[in-house]
Amino acid sequence: MSTSPAMGIEAGGEFLSFRIGREEYGIDILKVQEIRGYETVTKVANAPKHVLGVINLRGAIVPIVDLRIKLRQTLVDYASATVVIIVELGDAKTGMVVDGVSDVLTLPPANIKPVPELSFGPHTDFICGLGMIDERMLILIDIEKLLQAETSTVLETQERVSSRIADDGHEATP
Repeated sequence: MSTSPAMGIEAGGEFLSFRIGREEYGIDILKVQEIRGYETVTKVANAPKHVLGVINLRGAIVPIVDLRIKLRQTLVDYASATVVIIVELGDAKTGMVVDGVSDVLTLPPANIKPVPELSFGPHTDFICGLGMIDERMLILIDIEKLLQAETSTVLETQERVSSRIADDGHEATP
């Protein structure tokens, strides 16, 4: 799959589909590290409402973002079907809380349509295409664009902690 600005979706590829409310979304399967059940997170002071906190994932501090809140869904329920998709974005990992994971879909280029010319506003530039599968429509998102702010914050925090450890010889809190 190519890596053009629009995630290379015009070339088709494999996408993990997941649900938020009644809508179905898809992200490049190559960005997905793992899928986990929702678990309690450690809260972070002064974090945006959609950043629930962080978890320790095998020694890595991973921010957990509730995509339902970030995408302004009205009903946010933490049920047994609620899952966290851990994605790798460059050097950082981020967890995304969603209502459920559907499946992995292979979309040929003919099944991927461009986003309509209508302006949905500056907060929807992460939508990079629409996947068509029979009667289903999958909103394809560029997960790096959507989670760009969270990823930058985590990398900065990790760098500060690493430099404090190197300077002091012991771990300090961020």
